[in-house]
Amino acid sequence: MTGRVVVTGAAGKLGRVVVDDLAAHGWDVLAVDRVPVPGWSGDFVRADLTDYGQVLEIVSGAVDERGPRPQAVVHLAAVPAPGLIPNSATFANNAPATWNVFNAARSAGVHKVVWASSETVLGLPFDAPPPYVPVDENYAPRPESTYSLVKTLEEEMATQFCRWDPQLSMIGLRFSNVMYPEDYAEFPSFDADPRKRKWNLWGYIDARDGAQAVRRSLEHQGTGREVFIIANSDTVMSRSSASLMAEVFPDVEIRKDLGEHETLLSIDKARRVLGYAPEHTWRR
Repeated sequence: MTGRVVVTGAAGKLGRVVVDDLAAHGWDVLAVDRVPVPGWSGDFVRADLTDYGQVLEIVSGAVDERGPRPQAVVHLAAVPAPGLIPNSATFANNAPATWNVFNAARSAGVHKVVWASSETVLGLPFDAPPPYVPVDENYAPRPESTYSLVKTLEEEMATQFCRWDPQLSMIGLRFSNVMYPEDYAEFPSFDADPRKRKWNLWGYIDARDGAQAVRRSLEHQGTGREVFIIANSDTVMSRSSASLMAEVFPDVEIRKDLGEHETLLSIDKARRVLGYAPEHTWRR
C-alpha cells in the first residue's frame, strides 16, 4: 500500500525521519506540524491539532493546494514526555489532538491510522518493578504520569473507534526512547550506574527503525485496533541483560532465556505480526 499519507508531528525527533522514510518508499507525504520540518522540501501544512476544524480539513484533503484526501494518517504529534509542561497542559494538548485525528479520520473515510503510543503505558519509570520480563503487550496498562494516562486513553479510544467502524485499522506503536546515531556517544557512560536507565529497562529505539515500524504498520493488512512495543533488539548497556536484572530487579520473573544484550521490551509481537526487524544498533 502506498498513496497520500498525512504525518502529524513531522518536525519531531521521530517525525522528521518518518517523513523521509515514507517518501523514499513511494508514499506521497503531507507533513503537518506547528513549525517547519528541518530539511523537508515536500508538502507541509502548519496546524494546531487541538482545533478540530483544522484537523478535519487536513484529513479530508480540503486544504487548498494540499489535497487529495489521504489514504492513511500517521499521528505522532504530542507533548512528547511527562514533566515538560504542567500536567493539565499536557492533557489539554495531547488528549484532544488525538481524539480530533481519530474522529476526523473516521468522518473522512480514512480507514488506516497509525499513531504513537508509548512505552510509558507499561509502567514506566518502573519505580514499581515490572510484573515480568521481557515486558510485552499482554498485561494491562499501568500509567504512572499524566502523559502516560493520555496514551492509555488513546489506546482505549482506538478500541472503541474500531468497534464503531469495523473497517478501521488503528495501530498504536509503543515507542521506546527515540535515539539518533549522534546520541550513541553517550551510551558507554550508562554502564557506570545501571540504575540511571532502569526507568525503561535500558531500552531505546533508533529513529530509523522507528520509521520502519511506522511503514510496516501502514502496509499491514487487517482491521481493528492493535498495539505493539517498538524497541531495538538490544539494550543501551554494555553489560548483559541477565546481569542487569539480577542487580536491579532481582525478584522479577524472567520468562525466557535472554540473549547477552537482548531487549527487555519484547518486540516479538511486532516481529511476528508486522514483520518488524530492527536494522540498527549503537554497538556498530
